[in-house]
Amino acid sequence: MTIPIGVTVNGADHEFAEPLSVRELLNRLELPCQGVALAVDGAVFPKSRWDEPVGRGWTIEVLTAVQGG
Repeated sequence: MTIPIGVTVNGADHEFAEPLSVRELLNRLELPCQGVALAVDGAVFPKSRWDEPVGRGWTIEVLTAVQGG
C-alpha cells in the first residue's frame, strides 16, 4: 500500500499518490516555474534542487517578486 504524500503549498493542503519532484509539483498545480522563488519549511529552496523529490509534510511557499516602492 502506497502512503500518499501530503504537502501544503501556499496555505492549501494537497495529497499525491505517487512521488514527484518539486518541478513536477509546480507543473501539476499549474504554478509558474519562472520568476519565482521557493521556501520549504521557512528556508529558501534553491532552483538547483527542484528536481529532487518532494518530502512528505513539507510546507512550500511559492514567492513572486513584486515591484513597487
